[in-house]
Amino acid sequence: MPELPEVEVTRLGIQPHLQGRKMTAVKVLDGRLRWPVPNHLASTLPSQTVHKVERRGKYLLIEMDTGYLVIHLGMTGTLRVLPSSDPLKVHDRVTFEFGELSLRLHDPRKFGAVLWHPKSKGPIENFVLLQKLGVEPFSPAFADDLGAEVLYRASRKRSISVKQFLLAGQAVVGVGNIYCSESLFEAGIHPAKAAGKLTRPQCIRLANAVRMILKKAIDAGGSSLKDFVNSHGEPGHFMILTKVYDRKDEACRVCKTPIKQIVQGQRSTYFCPVCQKR
Repeated sequence: MPELPEVEVTRLGIQPHLQGRKMTAVKVLDGRLRWPVPNHLASTLPSQTVHKVERRGKYLLIEMDTGYLVIHLGMTGTLRVLPSSDPLKVHDRVTFEFGELSLRLHDPRKFGAVLWHPKSKGPIENFVLLQKLGVEPFSPAFADDLGAEVLYRASRKRSISVKQFLLAGQAVVGVGNIYCSESLFEAGIHPAKAAGKLTRPQCIRLANAVRMILKKAIDAGGSSLKDFVNSHGEPGHFMILTKVYDRKDEACRVCKTPIKQIVQGQRSTYFCPVCQKR
């Protein structure tokens, strides 16, 4: 599933092509996504200009004249900017036309979403799917020691594992499964440790690790476990940089101990039993 780094890579790829351009047409090829694509988009969006392409968690927010397109890539979705003359592919679900350019949502499993938030309903922060998201990892609210304080306060009296605490995204957004394992390794924290038992020094290490790992993943173009490609059709390369994820029984890059794998919440977790003692 595309996580924050993959969505940010997508945003960075499509923004230069779309910002300042006027949409000329919307074609809903198959609107049966996670939620039905609003029928009115084909009449609402043409002639509107793209002002910004932003991201909140795993949601892309495309600001138009009268509202925001809210796009989620789901499990297998990709967004690409292509010449409008390029033939459509199987599993292309929605196309947004900008004259000679076309922004296309390709989503084989149809778990993605294309939604609309009109400005008449207030700022985009009011959109229902964004209201309970945690702090952005690269925002001022998570910078330096503030990030550690966010994690410390949100984790108090929480008995769930620190891995599940991070995955929930209610403290800080964007730390998906791969990035949880990698961040906890960098911070030297066992993934099964109860979140409520995190100390302040551990929260400092973890906040720093989260920022570092997510930036490293964005710089590498994200992770391509299955079929994620960026807006230019290129896969991400973060998987070749991982220190624990998907490295069961391989030697830890720090202490040479074999990497262990456990299952938490039906998701695989990887860790070093020496570098990440309980």
